[in-house]
Amino acid sequence: MVELKTDAELAVMRSAGRVVGAALAAVRKEAAIGVSLLELNEVAVGVLADNGAGSSFRGYRPHFAPTPFPGVICASVNDVIVHGIPSAYRLRDGDLVSIDFGASVGGFHGDAAISFTVGTPRPADLTLIADTQAALDAGIAAAVVGGRLGDVSAAVGRIGRAAGYGIPPNFGGHGVGRAMHEDPSVPNEGVPGRGLKLRPGLVIAIEPMFIAGGRDPFVTDPDGWSLRTSDASRAAHIEHTIAVTESGPVILTAP
Repeated sequence: MVELKTDAELAVMRSAGRVVGAALAAVRKEAAIGVSLLELNEVAVGVLADNGAGSSFRGYRPHFAPTPFPGVICASVNDVIVHGIPSAYRLRDGDLVSIDFGASVGGFHGDAAISFTVGTPRPADLTLIADTQAALDAGIAAAVVGGRLGDVSAAVGRIGRAAGYGIPPNFGGHGVGRAMHEDPSVPNEGVPGRGLKLRPGLVIAIEPMFIAGGRDPFVTDPDGWSLRTSDASRAAHIEHTIAVTESGPVILTAP
């Protein structure tokens, strides 16, 4: 069931989104060669505490997961696409890092992700990140009243496929609200003019995930969470929670 949010509920979601934006900015600022993923997780824990917010991730257990998620961030490095568990791994020169984070305030959630490089970047990684950002921007631009969900998905997928990237099947964006994952599903590929009609108050997370090697299939690590590229190529993941409004799409998780 798709739930449309009121203006008052959107205001609360914007509060949650500000916490998400602040946490991602803080994590990115602290991410440097030699810093561990567990240390970055603690940075995000501190932002939650400072804002009296709850974690959308810690303790979360979807149907595919063997155990509840242990961190407040997903920390995915290099060939890990999404859902990386924070560990003692220390960042190295040239790593490509994707951080996903969710926070709850007043009973509503916000969810966003960033990808960036540490130290000396590989040019191909910078291109991958830029293309993933461009796909997110295109998806957001398509999220207008009267459009269709397929317009959003098609805008994301068009950029990924044109660049020759792989797109992990069955993983993409989703509705956001009182739960972190709500209806509708927002695939990273679709057919323009098809799917749910976009109405004011719809809140969705749009999150392109692109695989540099061009292959769609992925493998799941023994931890049951981390999704890794099947060809060991690198991946990027960038996400915002947005609201569809009469005035156009509004990014709720902007810093």
